[in-house]
Amino acid sequence: MNPGKNLAAFVGRVLLALMFVIAGFGKIGGFEGTAGYIASAGLPMPQLGVLIAIAVELGGGLLLVVGWKARWAALALAAFTVPATFFFHNFWNMSGPAMQTNQLLFMKNISVIGGLLMVWAFGPGRYSIDRE
Repeated sequence: MNPGKNLAAFVGRVLLALMFVIAGFGKIGGFEGTAGYIASAGLPMPQLGVLIAIAVELGGGLLLVVGWKARWAALALAAFTVPATFFFHNFWNMSGPAMQTNQLLFMKNISVIGGLLMVWAFGPGRYSIDRE
């Protein structure tokens, strides 16, 4: 890969990871609120759900940033994001502004999943610990 593509792969990887790292840190400070939100979606064991979300978002996000085991981190983040998208952005059960907002968030998550699958398929690039 040429230097421009290597830099683009690095920046893209960091930008994809940023959302997850910020969300994972936020769940640490907002543990009970996040557990309540998970419970409101009818999911079982919300506290365990928060712990899983923190581990995947923060751990996977940081792995993606530094590019260590980046393919597996991207795949784990994609696999985590699929059910989260369907459970928490189910715009088809909403109306008005909530529907519009959640449809946008749903499509944003689908796009992020696409980006994560690109990292899984093509690797993290030269500027990473994995140096692929």
